Amino acid sequence: MLRMENFHKPTTRTNPHSFTDLFRREFGFSNPTAFPRRFSASQVIVKNLNLYGKLNGHEGCVNAVEFNSSGDMLVSGSDDKQVMLWNWASKTKLLAYPSGHLDNIFQTKIMPFTDDSKIVTSAGDGQVRLGLLREDGKVDTTVLGKHRGCVYKLAVEPGSPHILYSCGEDGFIHHYDLRSSSATRLFSCSSLEGNNKHPPKKIRLNSIVIDSRNPCYFAVGGSDEYARVYDIRTCQWDASEDSDRPVSTFCPQHLIESYDVHITALAYSSSSELLVSYNDELIYLFEKNASFGSTSSSSAASEDLKNHQEAQVYSGHRNAQTIKGVNFFGPNDEYVLSGSDCGHIFIWKKKGAELVRLMVGDQHVVNQLEPHPHIPILATCGIENNVKIWAPLASDIPPLPVNVKEITEANRKSREDRSRVTLTPDLIMHVLRLQRRQTLAYVERRYNRADNVNSEDAEGSALGLSDGDASSEEDYGGNSRDCNIS
Repeated sequence: MLRMENFHKPTTRTNPHSFTDLFRREFGFSNPTAFPRRFSASQVIVKNLNLYGKLNGHEGCVNAVEFNSSGDMLVSGSDDKQVMLWNWASKTKLLAYPSGHLDNIFQTKIMPFTDDSKIVTSAGDGQVRLGLLREDGKVDTTVLGKHRGCVYKLAVEPGSPHILYSCGEDGFIHHYDLRSSSATRLFSCSSLEGNNKHPPKKIRLNSIVIDSRNPCYFAVGGSDEYARVYDIRTCQWDASEDSDRPVSTFCPQHLIESYDVHITALAYSSSSELLVSYNDELIYLFEKNASFGSTSSSSAASEDLKNHQEAQVYSGHRNAQTIKGVNFFGPNDEYVLSGSDCGHIFIWKKKGAELVRLMVGDQHVVNQLEPHPHIPILATCGIENNVKIWAPLASDIPPLPVNVKEITEANRKSREDRSRVTLTPDLIMHVLRLQRRQTLAYVERRYNRADNVNSEDAEGSALGLSDGDASSEEDYGGNSRDCNIS
């Protein structure tokens, strides 16, 4: 594990409460866990986060990274369709196995209380898969369910070794119980506005999160401006249209009826605050009571929002080129994290939104950020083919670079101008080849479905499907090293 002498040691100059905290701890006047939690949340720690090491092994962009429940291991997924398990402290790879996916992996999750033997993944092929690690070191993979279109995010019920959810670009939300033989398609998410002339349209979903304080509630976000919260206890469990009735809906007032933004990521804090990251816009933090209920009227929603506290806004980054994540950091979620198209990692104080740390995390784009469950350690990934581990190491590097204003101003100007990314001829041809392969695969799937009226989409997803039930590698025709550009 990390040696404590590598960590920065705070002084009374940087933390004026250090003597008081030490006194209370040494004389037994404070809870034994209070001091380390306050220490982990201090700006001294955050401002001294620096690169601890790189985990090299993938041969494609790394899109997914997560710690296990104890925090001693980390799992990652990549465009190379490989799942890798790491001892992050020693920077060594413990295991690598082919996921069985036919497209880029976007999410990896280690199921809790399974001795780290069950890993669930989702990908651009629409599949949700289970990897079962056997005692002999081999891994069995099976299909749990399937969406039409990409599945960017999974959500595991806190503390449950059995229950998880997925959401897809097809707009559906699926519920899985690993003890059962079938997955349940709950409902299809549709737009809030609709009438006889213009019926509600389906929402392509990018993110799903569960409220750890009340696991009955989960939130989803996708191709419109609204973050929706649902109660699993009110779902009909039959994919009926009527079950798409959120108990709460969140949106910044100025984005209501804004048709050029969408949500890329969500995160719940330990106190049920909802963090929402918008494509080519900003990040917003909503208090639990800042929603406008389940109303479908945008005018009523706008009126309700006027009566609630404004959302906290975090700015300076750029979220345009990929499906970026967002997260909290600190023992009590004292900070907000985001990647950026400029390749930097942004860390703001949750309260007040002050930018306290800005680090170069990737040569191109930082996509996902995952905090350690117990100590101030951070894992990130992006367009590069590795995972980076960040720890509070003593360093002379300033928390904010001298050109911080130029970086944030360039991001703001690009966002407001909606400027297009300049593509080289090679990258243009690469994107065109990807589009052609995806079109051919789509056409072939259409013909296959026409030949088989009893397809799995009509019957529902099955947990026990074999690998043969998925589309073949030849049908896809993709390249495992192709980076996803969204």
